[in-house]
Amino acid sequence: MNAKSKEMNFEKALSELEQIVNKLEKGGLTLNESLALFEKGVKLARYLRAELDKAEKKVEILLKDEKGELKTQDFDLEKLDEIEAEEEAGEEPEKEKNE
Repeated sequence: MNAKSKEMNFEKALSELEQIVNKLEKGGLTLNESLALFEKGVKLARYLRAELDKAEKKVEILLKDEKGELKTQDFDLEKLDEIEAEEEAGEEPEKEKNE
């Protein structure tokens, strides 16, 4: 899905996943067809989960401000990974130095 993911968006992926689920629920497919659809569905579900995770983190970035004010900042996946690692380790994430 790498080359296709540039063309893929959340709504298209969700619609495609719904179609796959409907086909699988309807039945009448060969085992190989079912497995191929299931595999594609799992990939779409993972893509959708990743997109939802990104959206959730963006919302968290918007809401987190020590002064209680809403503010925006660039969404940096590498920085996000560092923050998540610190949180998992039970450490307090470092605050932005340029605030």
